[in-house]
Amino acid sequence: MPVEFIGMVSNRPQSELTGGESGVDGPLGRVDGPPLDVEHLTRFIRVHEEGEFDRILIGYFAGAPDGWAISSYAASITDRLGFLMAHRPGFVAPTVAARKAATLDVLSGGRFAMHIITGGSDIDQQRDGDYLDKVERYARTSEFLDIARQDWVSDHPFDYEGRFYRVSQAFSAIKSLQQPHIPVYFGGSSNEALDVAAKHADVWATWGEPLAEVKAQIADLHSRARPFGRKPGVSVSFRPILGATEEKAWERAHQILERIKIVRGDAPPPAPANAGSQRLLDAAKGGHVRDERLYTAIAEVTGARGNSTALVGTPDQVAETLLQYNEAGCTTLLIRGYNPVEDAIDYGRDLLPIVRDEVRLRDLRALNEAARAQQEVAERAAAQSSEGGSSSGGSSNGTGSSEGAAVPAESVAVR
Repeated sequence: MPVEFIGMVSNRPQSELTGGESGVDGPLGRVDGPPLDVEHLTRFIRVHEEGEFDRILIGYFAGAPDGWAISSYAASITDRLGFLMAHRPGFVAPTVAARKAATLDVLSGGRFAMHIITGGSDIDQQRDGDYLDKVERYARTSEFLDIARQDWVSDHPFDYEGRFYRVSQAFSAIKSLQQPHIPVYFGGSSNEALDVAAKHADVWATWGEPLAEVKAQIADLHSRARPFGRKPGVSVSFRPILGATEEKAWERAHQILERIKIVRGDAPPPAPANAGSQRLLDAAKGGHVRDERLYTAIAEVTGARGNSTALVGTPDQVAETLLQYNEAGCTTLLIRGYNPVEDAIDYGRDLLPIVRDEVRLRDLRALNEAARAQQEVAERAAAQSSEGGSSSGGSSNGTGSSEGAAVPAESVAVR
């Protein structure tokens, strides 16, 4: 199974360790400096390209710098790195958003993707003037994606009439370089979210829960997608905490937790604003360490704002856990750290190569097993042909021997 690595960039130096982490309700605390630190952003983007991440996530919350502009800037200073831009339907018409996305995809050489986030916080939605409730927002998102996808693929004008959108003779002259359309990632863990993801998502994104729970979510998603003839990929998000030894990794994890507690002071954890956060808090109730490496204590302290569960261990140990999620069906792994830039450097140097090498070996083993199975079928067919030829007094290859019908394993198997 393939694996895709996604990192995440911020517009200024910030994390839970400084009190300036951006969450679903906007900035949690004050951070010195401008809201858009170009020098920091430039370095952060280039660190991901140098670390050979596949994409970076460009996040969204009300009041943040514009994601379309950030994506365009990121494309202009990189050559290979892809961009996953978070977008909330409801503020830009779907036909306009589709054209903007297709244009960016062409300008970037086919490196653009959209991460559709319907909005888990009523408070943050209302900052931009959206007063629909969550159920209505997901219904609107489904219509948005109906139109956007049709705009990307249609070779003639089309009409659409829904509850939230209506267009007449809509058509986009510009089409994405990626075909048949720009990849659509989709976040959300509620029933409404899963129903929309089943219909529209190319990749559905969830946060890092225990492996059994993620497997159950994947099965649920694929069950909902089956009537549409679809099987979306799955992304899972973690905050890896690495150490030269397992002991040092856990020591660092506990230091991060204590630092976050100091930064937060007496502030109680905010109430979860969405189903994903509630699921992480439920996981924390089952213990601060799940499945040996999944650390949930930070999610509990922060109210599980965003992806806030960590994987703790040496690079080899964390890689082994990531591979378990990949084998369970997670085609994409989104990772970011609590020391964002420094951790991204460490991931690119120490973690990604281990996972990718093992995935390649695993795929080669699968090819080898398939080739051997094919060889066995050929040998059985040759044996049956030989038996038939012997009973009729003939030979299978004109020389009185059937050995020529078999294909040497060395010519088929992948070594």
